[in-house]
Amino acid sequence: MAPALVETTTLVEYPSDRQLLQENGDHKEAFAQAARSTNYELELKGDEKHAAAKYPHYLPYWDDTKYPPYEPFEAVEPGKDADPAFPNLLAGDANVQELTGNIGATVTGVQLSKLNKAGKDELALFVAQKKVVAFRNQDFADLPIQEALDFAEYYGPSHIHPASGAPKGFPKIHLVHRSAADTTARDFFEHQTNSITWHTDVSYEMQPPGTTFLYLLDGPTAGGDTLFANQAEAYKRLSPEFQKRLHGLKAVHSGHEQAASALARGSIVRREPVSNEHPVVRTHPVTGEKALYVNPQFTRRIVGFKKEESDYLLKFLYDHIALGADFQARVKWEAGTVIVWDNRVTSHSAILDWKDGSRRHLARLTPRAERPFETPFEG
Repeated sequence: MAPALVETTTLVEYPSDRQLLQENGDHKEAFAQAARSTNYELELKGDEKHAAAKYPHYLPYWDDTKYPPYEPFEAVEPGKDADPAFPNLLAGDANVQELTGNIGATVTGVQLSKLNKAGKDELALFVAQKKVVAFRNQDFADLPIQEALDFAEYYGPSHIHPASGAPKGFPKIHLVHRSAADTTARDFFEHQTNSITWHTDVSYEMQPPGTTFLYLLDGPTAGGDTLFANQAEAYKRLSPEFQKRLHGLKAVHSGHEQAASALARGSIVRREPVSNEHPVVRTHPVTGEKALYVNPQFTRRIVGFKKEESDYLLKFLYDHIALGADFQARVKWEAGTVIVWDNRVTSHSAILDWKDGSRRHLARLTPRAERPFETPFEG
């Protein structure tokens, strides 16, 4: 039987961002965007302090096109066919530098867009093992947009973000964009002490993303890094008895708060928001690793628990992940960088830490993967 959506409700428009923060609990957006927050005049022409956008065809636009709910599909995982020696991915001048002892790597000497089929398969396995990989000196930003999309869709059909801006004619591209001279960082910190928003991308979908790509178009000279956490290592750190108790539990992941936030700031909602139940511990389809799969942005409650019980357990797991600096990595951006990560075994957070008004502009390619599942507990 095909999996079904667990819950769908009608959007509610909130009167203010402040009330939105109060009503929506842990849902917090440090990079909320809308047409009214984009200075197109400055982005296209620049001024005496800021150059024009390097990639104006990647500027975000919002249209009122509505998309139907996603239907289940049979996911194909390229990493299953990969050679674990990575002879195609890491050939020739490839150089790999580990970021930490248990998460992340930086790779030079590899041009992703030129990989053959075997190399693409190896990329999926390599990223699943490393969790997040920063590939330097890439040409993604300079490729025709459709060519970049075609590359990503080798790993699954693209996710169309329900609320973000996209380049004109390319709704499958998710943009992270903050205009030059933008002051919303100052405004944000009037009500928040930090910008950390740990999450796994759109985990509320029936079949959330797997291998994911984010590439830099323009950014500050310093700051705007991205944090990543190894959710598989976070699971391993728990005691066997605690791991055993988590198995079999499911949690509700909701997109309703994100949709309400978009409406509150005058943005759009392309698809009716959904909620779905996913295992608290999911299994990676290739490596077999088990990883925690909860996040404060989109996870709302543990199924079958009373509210206080659910809140107590989720808070422990959120704190465990957030405080686990020994299974986290901070990835620095530089021109030509493509960061590839596996959304099934990581969580991440952008960092809002620059104040010089520099533009920050990135594009995400987001292939969808299998519906999260778990395998039996092995103590």
